[in-house]
Amino acid sequence: GGLLNVSVSDHDWSDSLLLSWDEPEGGARGYLLALSSVGSGTLLQNGSAGPNATSFWFHGLTPGTRYEIEVTATLACMHTTSQTITAQTSPSPVRNLSLSSGGSSASLHAAWAHGHGRRDGYRLALWHSDSQTLVRNVSLLPSASTFLFDGLLAGSEYALKVSTLAGSGQASTSIHQWTAPSIPTQLRLSPGSSTSLVASWAGAAGAAWLHLELRNLLTQKVSTTLSARRGLTSYTFQHLHPGTQYWLGLSATAGSHTAVGPNATAWTYPVSPGNVTLSSAEEQNSLQARWSIPGGRRDFYLVTLLEGEDSVPTRNISVGGDNDHVTFHGLSPGQQYSVQVVVVAGPYRASAHSTAAWTEPRAPSGVSLSSQGSPHSLLASWEEAMGEGYLLALSLAEHPVKNSSLLRGVTSFTYEGLHPGTLYTFEVSTVAGPYTSSPRCISNWTYPLPPEQLTLSNGGHSTSLQASWRAASSGSTGYTGTLWETKSQEQVRNVTVGNDWTNVTLENLVPGRQYTLEMAAVAGPYRSPVRSATDWTYPLAPAGVTLTNTRRPMGLSAFWDKAAGDVDQFHLQLYSKSHAAQRNTSVGPGTHNFTFLGLTPGTQYFLKVTVLAGPYRSSSHFATEWTYPLSLANVSVQPGRKPQELHVSWVESGGGRDHLVQLSVAESLSIIRNVSVPRGVTHVDLEGLVPGSRYRVEIISQAGPHRISSQTAIGYTVPLPPRSLSASPVSTAWALAVHWETAPGHRDGYLLSVLEEGSSAPPKTLEAGKDSTNVTVPQLEPGTCYLVGIWAMAGPYRSLPKNISSCTVPAAPTNLSLTNPGSSSELYTSWNKPPGRRDHYRITLHSLSTQSTIQVQTLSADALNCSWTHLEAGSKFAVQVTAVKGSLEASSINVTQWTYPLAPVNLTVGSPAASALVVSWAAVGRGAESFVVDVGDAASGAPVGHVVLGGDARSHILRSLSPGTRYSVAVRATAGPFHASTPNLTHCTRECDALLA
Repeated sequence: GGLLNVSVSDHDWSDSLLLSWDEPEGGARGYLLALSSVGSGTLLQNGSAGPNATSFWFHGLTPGTRYEIEVTATLACMHTTSQTITAQTSPSPVRNLSLSSGGSSASLHAAWAHGHGRRDGYRLALWHSDSQTLVRNVSLLPSASTFLFDGLLAGSEYALKVSTLAGSGQASTSIHQWTAPSIPTQLRLSPGSSTSLVASWAGAAGAAWLHLELRNLLTQKVSTTLSARRGLTSYTFQHLHPGTQYWLGLSATAGSHTAVGPNATAWTYPVSPGNVTLSSAEEQNSLQARWSIPGGRRDFYLVTLLEGEDSVPTRNISVGGDNDHVTFHGLSPGQQYSVQVVVVAGPYRASAHSTAAWTEPRAPSGVSLSSQGSPHSLLASWEEAMGEGYLLALSLAEHPVKNSSLLRGVTSFTYEGLHPGTLYTFEVSTVAGPYTSSPRCISNWTYPLPPEQLTLSNGGHSTSLQASWRAASSGSTGYTGTLWETKSQEQVRNVTVGNDWTNVTLENLVPGRQYTLEMAAVAGPYRSPVRSATDWTYPLAPAGVTLTNTRRPMGLSAFWDKAAGDVDQFHLQLYSKSHAAQRNTSVGPGTHNFTFLGLTPGTQYFLKVTVLAGPYRSSSHFATEWTYPLSLANVSVQPGRKPQELHVSWVESGGGRDHLVQLSVAESLSIIRNVSVPRGVTHVDLEGLVPGSRYRVEIISQAGPHRISSQTAIGYTVPLPPRSLSASPVSTAWALAVHWETAPGHRDGYLLSVLEEGSSAPPKTLEAGKDSTNVTVPQLEPGTCYLVGIWAMAGPYRSLPKNISSCTVPAAPTNLSLTNPGSSSELYTSWNKPPGRRDHYRITLHSLSTQSTIQVQTLSADALNCSWTHLEAGSKFAVQVTAVKGSLEASSINVTQWTYPLAPVNLTVGSPAASALVVSWAAVGRGAESFVVDVGDAASGAPVGHVVLGGDARSHILRSLSPGTRYSVAVRATAGPFHASTPNLTHCTRECDALLA
């Protein structure tokens, strides 16, 4: 034998063992297996295995039990070999394992039911789930079924593994559970800002999750809910309502356990009011405080009025939280105030201050203004008034001279450096903050001085002189003067003007005369010394200045009237804004016209005529006129980029202000489009026109009131191509029917091009009227494909092409023949080549005998014949040849023909009676169209008769023959014109029946 190397395993079955062994050398005839308990030796199970087995299962065993197993192998010659091995089954895991906290935050109670079978004991391992650390490792007796784990962490998840031990084997079961959470303590809720609250607490390590609920106590709505993991000890709630009381509730959870914790309340800080202002109210000595209502909530406002620079509180007012203003009445005039607005919400406050405001002051009294005999100073005085200070204003004839500001306590002021002989008005007002009281006014005079810098000037006028003087250093109640003619010393007139005058105009004087003016200043009862000045009047400008156009030669003529007064000469100045050069010329006093030649066409010119007299000159107003423009050259009208556009271009000939492009329909004189184009532009695109239309363009050059037209140009817009082009063959003729739809717009007609595909020959062209929508293209090659193009024509222009391909119907073959070459199974077909082209021929052979299609052949386009073989003998056939071009076909007429029949076989002749012969035969294949029985006298060879029978006949009785006579009989098979006969067979009729009897 040899060792069996027996081994045992349970493959995770607690009630089974798998026994395995090695086959001994030389093999075994079988195996015997015995399983018994260890110690007692009691046989529990036995079994046997075949010669090729190497393993055996023992089932129904007790878990956790040791067994002794003997394996006996039966060898050759009745020898045996045995091996004994000890094995133990795996224990069963515990059942109904549970782990519960019982509401405890520091202990867990484990309980279980024993598994089936035996065990040596239990091992319990408790793990902390978050840290993955082993907390407890306990071994228990096999009878234990409960255990209490204490000293655990609150609100934590634990994993328990219970292992059943039996020998070296074990079976485990696991379970998870949470300890009850501990409730956090010392919950506090305090404001962090006007929109946030800070919550803090202690003892948060005993809960896996903390749940916080913040509720608005005013609306009783939940504002925020929060779930936080273990360890969080504070949280800030953001985006809350300012000045609002909130309630915070806290609860702890761990697994399925929840513990309700403490709660707290707190207020958010209120928001201070914005835009606090203190301003004057409608009622006198009243101030109104206003503010912007801040966001959030509040209980009320506390408004405090502060007086003076030291901000001494004088009044307190409480108003509701929805108010935004309060008014203080009965305040002191000219006093400074400010206001403090405090928002109160719960225990918290937020305040804001206004800038200072004042009540309106009252004007001072006892105001006086004295000159004290001085021509350059005045003394102002007044009595004290309540306010910040005083505003002093000294004005001259309602024009401010000097403004001053003085602090409170000053009651007089001296003005120095004033104008002599001037009436001054003094105003004093009390100032308090932004307010100024109504002024107290008083007036007085300084002593006058004579006028300074007296001048006399004509100011460019021909009949007047203007006298002026400086009033800055001298004032008066008025001025008086006398105008003298210098040469004759004659008094012309007296002049008296008010004190606010610094100049006067002397009218209706003689042009070109010299005058002298004497002038003195008057102030109240006082008069200054006299001052004098002299000057000349201007000559009069010429009148009636005109500028007239002369077309040939190109020029402008100037005309003017003779001016009044003395004139030395006339000066003429001609210029254009578009040219830098100008024309200047002078003519004598008796000349009243002048012509300027060689000017630029289409240009605006300006003329000024100036009169010179003595040291002065006087010019007329500008006269203006345009030279005539030149007409434009090379006007061209071409199609634009689109069928709805025309491109108009030209060459400028010079001059002109702008161009007017006029467009009209060529068949009408009415203008449909006016386009203004500035000078310098030499083309324009006209859009929105009708495609395929004939237009007339005329360009008008404009220069002022003058116009000139170019030559008329004719142009066409490109027509639109036709739409929905189609081409189809005409079945009755070798032609193509072309159809299309009319596109929008106009056209003169259509041009069609028909090009044979693959051909170098020039295309065939056709024309169609403008209203046509179809045309038939005749005389085309049969069975040929053509490329059909079509254009819409308008004048010399054509639209974009539309193209389509189509083919003509092919021509049918002619002179078709179907002939029999003398065969019973073959036919020959031939035909003449039809004109045109085709892709191929399709030849169809029909059997008229069976009414079915026998064969179909497809031949090349050049084929002219074909043969048919393996046909049925003695049958009638019809053939048809079809020319095919794409999907188009043309068929010939049908032609019929017969195959030769086969001669009948097995011919027999008998004589059933003295005057009759019985003839019978057999047909070959389908037989024949008919059978003919020929009878002749065998001795003489003379024909006796013949009988035509149907194709299904196979016998026939010949009657009325002569008894005892030898006849020659043959049977012919016929098919159409063809026939085949049997050899002649001779036979005698019987003798007379009576003689035979």
